[in-house]
Amino acid sequence: MCLAIPGKVLDLHGDDPFLRSGRVSFGGVVKEISFTCAPEAKVGDYVLVHVGVAISVIDEKEAEETFRYLREMGELTELAPEAATASPPFASGPTP
Repeated sequence: MCLAIPGKVLDLHGDDPFLRSGRVSFGGVVKEISFTCAPEAKVGDYVLVHVGVAISVIDEKEAEETFRYLREMGELTELAPEAATASPPFASGPTP
């Protein structure tokens, strides 16, 4: 199964919105991502990332909920072992 993982945009590089890249945090694991499919993304936004490409901008609540489900399913261990148990950096409070 292919999954898109939610993450928070930390920074963006490049002037052309279709060639931009940037760093995204996934529960503390930071990866360089392409923003070709989500040129509207801005620093501080939450995006769904699939195979290194941001595919859509989502709201914070949806990002938190998706990250929680993936953690509960054990699907974050491939990203990095510490992400499987870490709270997402965008959590505004304790995870229920």
